[in-house]
Amino acid sequence: MADEKQYSEADVHRFFAIQYHGKTWELLDKPERTAVENECLADYAHASLAHWRVAGTAVHYQRGVWLLSRVYAVLGDPELALLYARRTLELTEQQLDEMEKFDQAFAFECMARAHALTGNVIEAKLYLKSAQQAGEEIPEMEDKELFFTELNGGNWNDVR
Repeated sequence: MADEKQYSEADVHRFFAIQYHGKTWELLDKPERTAVENECLADYAHASLAHWRVAGTAVHYQRGVWLLSRVYAVLGDPELALLYARRTLELTEQQLDEMEKFDQAFAFECMARAHALTGNVIEAKLYLKSAQQAGEEIPEMEDKELFFTELNGGNWNDVR
């Protein structure tokens, strides 16, 4: 068995972080989910983040926390959506030199979305404006289009 591939612990964690991230998005992209799929949605996002915590960079971790905010916004849980949105913004500000404009824009987007879910329209609109401005500064056209597609989608609870 000399040609068996050896994987480091970090390799295994990266593999599962990516796998669970993908599973999270598969469920997020479904137009309708069952109650069990909604449970899995949160489980997969938490699992991905747990693996990124071990094997990822500051950017991976920030994006994993952002994903949790999105998941809880989609699931209609304002407290957890806002908790993870605040953490995303905090991580973004702490590691600004490692973040891309893309990450900054999404940090504002999740704050806006979470505040919209809580019914705090004033804060939601302020963060939405910041998200739009940051989105305009994304240099890569593909990333900018992805950002504005996400920003313009989903339930904004009558804020937009």
